[in-house]
Amino acid sequence: MTSVDVLSRAAELDAADPLARFRERFVPSAQVHAYLDGNSLGRPLRVTRERLGTFVDQDWGGRLIRGWDERWMDEPTRVGDALGRIALGAAPGQTTIADSTTVLLYKLIRAAVDAQPGRRELVCDRDNFPTDRFVLQGVAAERGLRLRWIDVDPAAGVTLEQVREVVTEDTALVLLSHVAYRSGWLADLPEITALAHQRGALVLWDLCHSVGVVPTELDNWTVDLAVGCTYKYLNGGPGSPAFGYVRAELQDRLQQPIWGWMGADDPFQMGESYQPATGIRRFLSGTPAIVAMQPMIDMMGLVEEAGLPAIRAKSVALTEYAITVAENLLAPLGATLASPVPSARRGSHITLAHPNARAATGLLWERGVIPDFRTPDGLRIGLSPLSTSFAELAHGLAALEQVLTELANE
Repeated sequence: MTSVDVLSRAAELDAADPLARFRERFVPSAQVHAYLDGNSLGRPLRVTRERLGTFVDQDWGGRLIRGWDERWMDEPTRVGDALGRIALGAAPGQTTIADSTTVLLYKLIRAAVDAQPGRRELVCDRDNFPTDRFVLQGVAAERGLRLRWIDVDPAAGVTLEQVREVVTEDTALVLLSHVAYRSGWLADLPEITALAHQRGALVLWDLCHSVGVVPTELDNWTVDLAVGCTYKYLNGGPGSPAFGYVRAELQDRLQQPIWGWMGADDPFQMGESYQPATGIRRFLSGTPAIVAMQPMIDMMGLVEEAGLPAIRAKSVALTEYAITVAENLLAPLGATLASPVPSARRGSHITLAHPNARAATGLLWERGVIPDFRTPDGLRIGLSPLSTSFAELAHGLAALEQVLTELANE
């Protein structure tokens, strides 16, 4: 396969792509020729310009403080319910938009371990995203708990068998990522959850790299808790608020540790002592980021229009094409695949390992090709199915071939 073959095949795939029409909905960038980092920050939608302008002129500028009584107080749960229906497989009343992923991780980890008295262990894998591990370590220190670590292949991820070896009757909580941030490994969420439940443990899933691109059925899979960011495949923009899911049957049992007025039973009573709200609202704390929720509303509509099964199908096609091109063009230059080969075990990004990955990423950015780098030697290619074309991917991989060749000849 030559670079010409790569581009020719990309043109064929784009011509047959049933989701190709959605690419025009996104704001283009004249300086970027191939954006291969949609799993870090999604492109903005054109329609979001209008939404934000209308919000400033009418909702905020026109209604002013009245907006809270008229709509904004319920925005976190209203948008959360829409996200649950469109992307999470969650019935209403179990999802809220609030805080950052880090803060929601802390809230739900603390609530979970405090609801499991007598259980002294927490389980996580050593290659999980740093925030997940750091917050878990912090809670363990606060509550005097033990950590049990799963050692994983960084080119793969946590398996059911590994979880079976470490989860015991003493496990309070298991914290794992649905899709591994480094390799793209897609964990067997239903089976791992079921195993943990057999031993009486709760499970908290990080959905940051799967929400909006991998279909999930949180209710049907009896997931206990989940968190995720909204600026990757939900295109909420830099710093858009995260979401938290708490299974309905657990909500009255769990008490989150950050008591704020928005999570109180009657926020405007301004009472002397804290009384938590019923249902999912009790997991709120401070004033929600109403403006920052607006872009994700547009993207959720687009996800619903396209359909998650179709999005997932294109995600698989994009990553399979990237793997094929890498095997033909980049392997001879020393690049190796550091991601799962079976599509059933892969999210929407792949990682290529190469000794010059860091330098190659810097050179590509200078040329308008945007992947990202992950230590120690991973060049990560994130593929957002609704905004990424096969031709864009082909252009980026051809540029990577050129850069690796240049670095080898220095």
